[in-house]
Amino acid sequence: MWAIGSDHGGFELKQAVMKHLEERGIEYRDYGTYTPESCDYPDYGAAVGRAVASGECERGIVICGTGIGISMAANKIDGVRCALCGDCFSAEMARAHNDANVLALGARTLGEGLALKIVDTFLDGEFQGGRHARRVAKIMALEDRG
Repeated sequence: MWAIGSDHGGFELKQAVMKHLEERGIEYRDYGTYTPESCDYPDYGAAVGRAVASGECERGIVICGTGIGISMAANKIDGVRCALCGDCFSAEMARAHNDANVLALGARTLGEGLALKIVDTFLDGEFQGGRHARRVAKIMALEDRG
């Protein structure tokens, strides 16, 4: 199961991503927002982050106008490695090298077609492990700095 969430700026793109996930047979849980009314992106970035960090959901997708704010919010949750991706290569490397477990998208910076290609790249990506596992462990150890 995947987690997905957006603020009002990402609401329309979230609808397209959810339809795309359904077409691919991927189960997801929508953590809001449920309307295009103005709201606060940290609420939805944190909700998706918590769902992924707790193991309730395997991975997540967060969307706001630029993807910046909502990715910052998601990354505040221990256990989350959220990558803001604006191209397929970044999405591929986020999975392969960084074991990213949440994808952030900017609805106002991407067209729907490219956004769905980025989603597919992230969905299909696999962590390569090896030397990258050591580096991801170092990233995760930063959470323990108190």
